[in-house]
Amino acid sequence: MATASAQTLERAKLTWRRSPLPGFLRWWGGELTAMLPAGVRAWVRRGPDVLWLGEAEGNATIRRARTGATLATIRPGVPVDVQRSEFARACAGIDPDDRCLLLVVPASQVLYRRLVMPAAAAADPRRVVGYELDRQTPFKPEQVYYDVSVSADPAPAGQVALDLYAAPKADIDPLLERFNTIGAHPDAVDVQTASGKLADIDLLPPGRRPRHIDRRGRANFILGLVCILLVVLVLSQWLANRRAALAEMQDEVQTMRAKATQSEQLRAQLTGALAASKFLVKRKSENPSALAVLDDLTRRLPATAWLDVLTLDDSGGLDIKGEAAKAAALVDTLGSSKLLQEPKLQGVIQPDPATGKERFELVARIRQQGAADGH
Repeated sequence: MATASAQTLERAKLTWRRSPLPGFLRWWGGELTAMLPAGVRAWVRRGPDVLWLGEAEGNATIRRARTGATLATIRPGVPVDVQRSEFARACAGIDPDDRCLLLVVPASQVLYRRLVMPAAAAADPRRVVGYELDRQTPFKPEQVYYDVSVSADPAPAGQVALDLYAAPKADIDPLLERFNTIGAHPDAVDVQTASGKLADIDLLPPGRRPRHIDRRGRANFILGLVCILLVVLVLSQWLANRRAALAEMQDEVQTMRAKATQSEQLRAQLTGALAASKFLVKRKSENPSALAVLDDLTRRLPATAWLDVLTLDDSGGLDIKGEAAKAAALVDTLGSSKLLQEPKLQGVIQPDPATGKERFELVARIRQQGAADGH
């Protein structure tokens, strides 16, 4: 399972390297960086200070990869202490945590071969080519330092192109020993191709590659985690504040909604009261006044009639109780009134022995003003 995952990862890396995206991103990053001020641009482009260790005409040379300037040329005949001092002066002002010592071997001292192998070899090309080293080179595995890189050049379907670099240990070990003696312990051994560029490999076997504790990188990692934690805390607090503000707004909305509902109810009650008031005012304006009704009754009832009770309700109903010589004749008498309508006796007419008159109860309705005018 692990091998399959590694193969898949290597295929993905190979596909990425062969795609135009890395080149585009490098170009885009360069264009964006070029727009920055010179000081900021230098800080952004600042990386590990790589020093190239090499040998020229028997002298040990130390060059700064960033500028190409030669920092020191150490002759082999001087005492070791002097060589160490010269190396220390060459590295003066360079933070050891930012320093990378790279032993650069010229292409003339290295055997290079392009191999085409099955695509599965991209998962661990160094191990796969190690089995074929004595067949692909004139050396045995224990006689050389080698490394393999996956080429970005196209290869036949189902295969991958590998670049093999191998250098005899007899040529590399003296260089390593010499630089180790003066305190320059190479972090890697790379090859300078004919074009002047590095092959971006490391001829040292994995067991001999030094392991550095990147204190600054570790500190940056911790600071990054702290920054992420602070951002999470700030976002959490902001979210909590937004939620509290939302809850407060919802409470305000509920309060305002309750007030609005109460206002609507009061408005409805007021509207109903106004409508009832208008209705009563209209009814009152349409019906004659009680004085007018009383005046009309006084004028029409005979002198022999006597009223005990006269009731006039809001709906226009009139109820009269009293005595008269001829109670039945009162219906016709009041029927000609312009203010009354539908007069009729209620109940039974009863004679009163004491007065010799007839007790009656008569009901009628008040004629509305419009009806009365029409009449």
